[in-house]
Amino acid sequence: MEYQERTINFSPREITENEREYASNSYLMSLFALFVGLPLPIFNLLATVIFYLGNRKSTAFVKWHCMQALISQLFIFFFNTVAFWWTIRIIFWRDEMMTDAEFNRYFSYLTIVILINIIEIISTIYTSIRTRKGIHVRWFLFGDITDNLFKR
Repeated sequence: MEYQERTINFSPREITENEREYASNSYLMSLFALFVGLPLPIFNLLATVIFYLGNRKSTAFVKWHCMQALISQLFIFFFNTVAFWWTIRIIFWRDEMMTDAEFNRYFSYLTIVILINIIEIISTIYTSIRTRKGIHVRWFLFGDITDNLFKR
């Protein structure tokens, strides 16, 4: 029961159509930025930050979902940035041949980053659809962080 007391609950009856749309768009914004600025991970984060700042005076439901989308983008930003710059280093500053160990580390990391991105894209689409229907979706770990930040 302690978990229930810490979470923020929203009743679908209280949520207007506009709130549902804005909350859903907070997730879609990161997907749009992903496809527009695919190679540069900063675009996803910037788009989500701008959308959050534009809706910070909105209702609790919209702000909560904008914050959850922002936290998830911040999390994935670090993984994508390392992968991006590692790839740039290999392409442009490869003075010596890549060792097998470095090759294996690079492709292992790239595989993990791709899997994290696929999971994030699927989760974002799912959450956007559910949020558009007025259903409050909490992501593992990010939902608790959002609750803690939102209560401040």
